[in-house]
Amino acid sequence: MILHARTRNVLLASASLMAAIPAFAQQQPAVAAAAASDSVEASEIVVSARRRDERLIDVPVAVTAFSPLELQKFQAIDLSGIQGAAPNLNIVQGRGSAASANIFIRGLGQPDALQTFDPAVGIYVDGVYFSRIQGALLGLSDVERIEVLRGPQGTLYGKNTTGGAISIVSRKPDYANTRVEASALYGSYNQILLNGYASAPLIADRLALSLAAQYDKRDGLVTDPRTGREYNDRDSVTVRGILRAKPTESLEILLSGDYNRQRNALTLGYATANLTQTDFVTGARTLVPAEPYGVYNYRASTSFRGNEGQRLDHWGASLTANWQLSDAITLSSITAWRKLDPDLFIDIDATQAELGDVFVGVNQRQFSQEVQLKWNTDRFSGVFGLFYLNENITSHQEAYADDLFTLFGGPISFTRLIDDAQNTKSYAAFGQATYKLTDRLSLTGGLRYTHEERSYDRFTVTQSSFAALNNISFRFPGNLPAPLNLDNKAEFNAWTPSVTLSFKPSDDTTLYASASRGFKSGGFNGRANSTADLTLVVGGVPTLVTRFNPETVWTYETGAKGSFLDGRVYLSGNVFYSDFKDFQARVGGGTLGATGVFPVLNAGRMSIWGAEVEMLVKPTKHWNVKASLGYLDANYDEFNDGRRVPPQSFSCNPTGNRVTCEPAFAPPISFTLATDYRVPVGAGTLSFGGDARFIDKHFLSVDNRPALTEPGYWLVNGFVRFDAGSGRWYLQGGVKNLTKTLYRTDGQEFSSVGNIQTVYFGDPRTFNAMVGFRF
Repeated sequence: MILHARTRNVLLASASLMAAIPAFAQQQPAVAAAAASDSVEASEIVVSARRRDERLIDVPVAVTAFSPLELQKFQAIDLSGIQGAAPNLNIVQGRGSAASANIFIRGLGQPDALQTFDPAVGIYVDGVYFSRIQGALLGLSDVERIEVLRGPQGTLYGKNTTGGAISIVSRKPDYANTRVEASALYGSYNQILLNGYASAPLIADRLALSLAAQYDKRDGLVTDPRTGREYNDRDSVTVRGILRAKPTESLEILLSGDYNRQRNALTLGYATANLTQTDFVTGARTLVPAEPYGVYNYRASTSFRGNEGQRLDHWGASLTANWQLSDAITLSSITAWRKLDPDLFIDIDATQAELGDVFVGVNQRQFSQEVQLKWNTDRFSGVFGLFYLNENITSHQEAYADDLFTLFGGPISFTRLIDDAQNTKSYAAFGQATYKLTDRLSLTGGLRYTHEERSYDRFTVTQSSFAALNNISFRFPGNLPAPLNLDNKAEFNAWTPSVTLSFKPSDDTTLYASASRGFKSGGFNGRANSTADLTLVVGGVPTLVTRFNPETVWTYETGAKGSFLDGRVYLSGNVFYSDFKDFQARVGGGTLGATGVFPVLNAGRMSIWGAEVEMLVKPTKHWNVKASLGYLDANYDEFNDGRRVPPQSFSCNPTGNRVTCEPAFAPPISFTLATDYRVPVGAGTLSFGGDARFIDKHFLSVDNRPALTEPGYWLVNGFVRFDAGSGRWYLQGGVKNLTKTLYRTDGQEFSSVGNIQTVYFGDPRTFNAMVGFRF
């Protein structure tokens, strides 16, 4: 592959930084005396990225950690608050749902928001895997830290982590001390955010309980000019309880339960392409023009007129046991059950036309069990484990499209009803071990084997006032020709190895090189409404393909990290190359002449070069500066879309096996600069701070449609904060999106249905004030 000049410059700069780290380490003793005693202590940050607690500086993995105080400075309410705060991290509210998380790391994420497709970034809360992006935009009321792991995590975390993983660690109750914390925030659009946390020992040194709650409510940001109704609001309540018990000196048990309730209005985007209506006699015409209200100003319409909104109930419980078998060996068990029930109305076209109005009601249950045997000796440490997941997910869907078709100009009603069910059983065995070849040089090797069984059933039927469209049903797999009519079950197997060589020039510096493999599970097309959705052209012959295969990736990475000047400076950097095979894509439009068809493809090969740099500096005793830079050179090397004849109908304009477009949600540059300065005021401290985030141009659809493009943006936030000298209370005022930047966060591509192409925008400028106390 020939690297662009910009790619070479970024990679060379990153390599230069990494080369400087060990040299800097040798100079550190000579200049350490100049450092003030008040340091950021970056060398003491502890993470569990490798399923055991280690100093961040010692972990040969690209990982970023966020503390509760950092999250407050970023004014983060849920996971979307750390958007762009780590290199090559893109995390936003997802695709017309107030509760869904659209997460991409290093250009890898989920190609379709529907529940039958799998993510490429795993979300874990206290070691428990969350299977679905619905309900994953989690609140941050009782977080001890968030870890963002970049690159494939297939060995220790398993399937669906080709892009990386986000691990959320909750605060645990204290056996010895009582702690109470609370905060109240009021902001623009009548935002009210209440957080509470209490922890108390019930039996000294043996039993403790913590309770946390969050109330989050805000008026809508978007107004429908036709009705005056407001949409894109927030209305969420979250509670969590953790019981921590220590029956013996060697055994600790954690019982956790959580519940999240959301009751929101619709989440509306904005139409960026002309919406069309098809007459069976006269052909297609423009029904609603692109950008119907001009340049976006938080105005959009919907054809829903009742109280249709978005409801979500999300429960979970887990039991974690840690048994210290000896000074060096620990046996851990994580048992978890989760229940997810979203009922979502979504106006996909986001206009007064009824083209893409849908209801999606989901009922998801999952049970997981993981057992880990960990050991840690002077020269040899690691973990072996077993994992099991059983997930059942059913849905009822309704699609309303009374404005999609006409006959001689007369209206035709059209509704599609869908019921489907999917079961997934996943089994895995894994191990990873680190051996110290010398006091400075270590070799880590790991291997995971995953076996997955998946079954899928689907039934759809139409209701229409036009006889030719009425009562058209499709049953998967029953309506397929033999023997495919029995093909609703699939098994997938994957080996995901990893190997890392790390070298420590000093105690607070690490150099490493690694190779790792990841895979994203295969499955069935959850949008198949006819055999056309399952038809690909293979060797020039239309062929039914009932499933898509797993997506796999090999990533090769070299990096360095170091802490200098008594912890006043922390630097990390890495360069990587990822080679994907059978990457999964859901594409619409241009489908063998059919309307409303959504095949899912194993489109071929994709490669991503990249570089990442992070810096944390304390220039003076009271001044902190944090910066991160991510670079991606992502390309489709091969996009085999057998639906399209001729291939030029693919908007990326492929030439042979090479295409000129880029994967979605893969901005070439992402950059964040954050700073805060503290000034002593009486017995307290006054802090001023803010952050600026840059996200480069990127596409919001697989096939790079111009109407689904974000041209790049800067986002500036700021805060002022007073902390009482006693540490008992604080005041904070903040502004988000200070410069009123208009930026696109996500998109919907359903061009084969009335040419629907819809984008979603980030929040306008908002102000907030918060008061909090702790004791």
